[in-house]
Amino acid sequence: MKPQVDPAIVRELWEVICDRADHPTPDSYTSRLFCDPKGIDKVLEKVGEESTEFILAVKNGVGKRTVEETADLLFHLFVALRAADVDLADVMTELAERRK
Repeated sequence: MKPQVDPAIVRELWEVICDRADHPTPDSYTSRLFCDPKGIDKVLEKVGEESTEFILAVKNGVGKRTVEETADLLFHLFVALRAADVDLADVMTELAERRK
């Protein structure tokens, strides 16, 4: 039996990302993304990189790598949302509305 999906992890991840954006520290990878001289372009480059790695993992049928790249892609998407001043709650509301 597969473990249940816990939506709390998404909330916790979002809170950490927002905290790193609001209170950057030099030892935090997430903070360094927000503070990069390239600005949002740095985060968007990472989204592009992780998207490509995800696509290749799926195409090559590598299950474990697909899981890892999905996690990387979701993380960087969340960082990009925060960098773009888009609240994750708005995305979740949009998803909920599409289910109707």
